[in-house]
Amino acid sequence: MAEKQKSPRTTPKVVDVARIAGVSTATVSRVLNDPEKVSQTTRDAVLAAVKETGYRVNRAARNLRTNSSRSILALVPNLSNPFFSNILSGLERELNAEDYSLLVTDSGDALLTSDQMDRLISAGQADGLIVLDGSISRSDFATVQADNPSCPVVFACEWVEDVKCPSVRADNVGGVQKLVDHLWENGHRRFGHVMGPASNVLAQVRRDAFMSRVQELGGETRQNWILAGDFSIAAGRAAADQIGVMRDTPTAWICASDQIAFGLISGLTRAGFNVPTDMSVTGFDNIEMAEVFNPPLTTIHQSRNQMGHSAARTMLELIRGQKSDARVHILPVHLVDRDSTGPVPC
Repeated sequence: MAEKQKSPRTTPKVVDVARIAGVSTATVSRVLNDPEKVSQTTRDAVLAAVKETGYRVNRAARNLRTNSSRSILALVPNLSNPFFSNILSGLERELNAEDYSLLVTDSGDALLTSDQMDRLISAGQADGLIVLDGSISRSDFATVQADNPSCPVVFACEWVEDVKCPSVRADNVGGVQKLVDHLWENGHRRFGHVMGPASNVLAQVRRDAFMSRVQELGGETRQNWILAGDFSIAAGRAAADQIGVMRDTPTAWICASDQIAFGLISGLTRAGFNVPTDMSVTGFDNIEMAEVFNPPLTTIHQSRNQMGHSAARTMLELIRGQKSDARVHILPVHLVDRDSTGPVPC
């Protein structure tokens, strides 16, 4: 006897979702495209029906109907830097929950021009731009905004000065003050600083906060104790080479990032210095490696995941036309005291 053929499984349609949820197909469409316009009870019923049926939205068709890509473009200055991973994770989770995709591009070491940014927005077909790069020039950014007036912009972590867009950032000034105060309480009075990129607003703010706090406390720093760099391990190693030939050195070094601090400690150790016996070193960011580095790094913790969540929520508010002015949302930070700092050398 011939075996009875199984009927092919049909692809679930929107009418199937509507039937199970007990709503109209128009309501299903509203839940999937404009969920904020539907009550939570109805939304839950429709989403449960979507899960039960396995229904999938035809993104291409929806994008054509709504003239929306349901994608957000994130501009990151250096994807190889582990600092950005948690911010991007927070962004993606928040956006995915609202059925948006995250596109990421690496702006690289070179400064982006307005033409390059225009092409990125156009090529990515993005509904919004989240900028994590603070090295973009004000004039180039103004040109991009003028060319793309309907594309909302949110800054996360870094920002461009005097550009009126919402911004989510850590309390950089407060963080640097906590580091200087911690070292001061350990008896240090002579302080050095290894900067991030000179063109980067984040590096500038942290440098200025360092100089201001040392001066307020009556400590000592000198021009040749403020070393140029970038947010990399290599910059820290280069700084260690400069310190090695100094005739007179600080007893404490505050680095603009954890990556710099790793390189600095590595270079100082290679040159015969002991951290923290000879010099104390701090970072900023509290990336995962800080806890397991040798010695474990004293640093400032900032919630990068929360930063990503907040930036994504702000972007969604802008896209939906909800009120979201050019406010600055500053996230709190706290000191993490580990073994790379200690009492001032005798």
